[in-house]
Amino acid sequence: MASVPTKALRKLFHQGLRRMLAALPRETRFAVYRSFVDCDPAPSQRLQLKIAETREELEASFTLLHDAYVNAGFMKPDPSGMRVTLYHALPTTTTLCAKWDGEVVGTISLIRESVFGFPLQKVFDLSAVRGKGGNLAEVSALAVHPQFRKTGGAILFPLMKFMYEYSSEYFDTRHLLIAVNPNRIEMYESLLFFERLTANVVDNYDFANGAPAVGAALDLYQAPAIMAPVYASRQPNKNLFAYFSQVKLPNLQLPSRRYFTTNDPVLTPELLDYFFNQRTQGFANLDDRKRALLHSIYDLAAYRAVLPELATTPGEGGQLRQHRRFSVKCPGLIRPDAPGGAAGEFPVQVIEVSEHGFQAYAREGLPLNTWSSATVQLGRRETSVMKALAVRDKANGFNGFYGFKVGEPDLVWRKFVNALERGLTHGDLENATLFLA
Repeated sequence: MASVPTKALRKLFHQGLRRMLAALPRETRFAVYRSFVDCDPAPSQRLQLKIAETREELEASFTLLHDAYVNAGFMKPDPSGMRVTLYHALPTTTTLCAKWDGEVVGTISLIRESVFGFPLQKVFDLSAVRGKGGNLAEVSALAVHPQFRKTGGAILFPLMKFMYEYSSEYFDTRHLLIAVNPNRIEMYESLLFFERLTANVVDNYDFANGAPAVGAALDLYQAPAIMAPVYASRQPNKNLFAYFSQVKLPNLQLPSRRYFTTNDPVLTPELLDYFFNQRTQGFANLDDRKRALLHSIYDLAAYRAVLPELATTPGEGGQLRQHRRFSVKCPGLIRPDAPGGAAGEFPVQVIEVSEHGFQAYAREGLPLNTWSSATVQLGRRETSVMKALAVRDKANGFNGFYGFKVGEPDLVWRKFVNALERGLTHGDLENATLFLA
């Protein structure tokens, strides 16, 4: 009798296991999933987790992702041997990688909402999530090397912890979104408490080669209160809440930031050219609008030679608003000028800057057309103090967002703005003093 191939046997076993789990009550199934958790609070020093930023790290991550997606039927083989999407070209996307003995063995990408949106918003209703406020980011492009898929989550759990910690503390994100195969959704629901966006499965998800998908969201503001009681009595290697929110892994290389920026762009002109012109045709196939948007993001002369040509010459078809490569979230205080200084002070969050103005969010109402003293903490050691005038109290239809005119920017502020405008990658901001004549 001919032997059944090992791969086929494994597939039959997993199908049988899924059918057995499906027959159990929901809470029982979720308890079974949680029993499989094995998160080592002290992993081997051979493991390193960091932002993929070099050509070698990005290429290894995209190659690992390509092979995983092809094997799962989520994409057709690409001549480049990589899965690289337009979202990977954006400064609002961060690719994380796990390395074992220096080799990339796991990867995941975080795609924060931008002018290009993100993949799943095309097919899932996000109105309920948006109604809660806060920034959205899609978790995408997850892959683990086959060699580490049977090691009890030795790569997967540290990578997910990195995702959780980076999103919560560095990426200015409240809602994590996923679109996953229906066979995998209960893992995210039971372990991390993702909630489904809709009750129905999308039968044809274009971003995954038409495979079915279920959308779900995790509110990072509410997650601790939900996860803590469920995992409270579990052993350290089974307590996923403590592992994500309390355990500090020396293996994680979190970004070093001089200023209070909230994203970590890594793509130099050379890297953009390599991944989107040389190795793939990612830029060649873009429509006119997407080409123009890329130019509005990468508006420095150093990028022009590698970006796709525009169909219209400057001045034709309207003027596109510039989109910043770096986003910021700087705490500040506004003290309106008043006789005797009795007007008080108002805490704000500065979220967008230019040399002669800024946009800030305030929970309390601020007086318009009144000069104030503005103190803004720009980074770990830099504080700017200047005069500012609130000229509007609404942005994009939302109240609480104030537009300020700066009277006379001080040297600290001008250095900060110049760094943001002229820096190519997040590493450039560490040397910001070089940007101001």
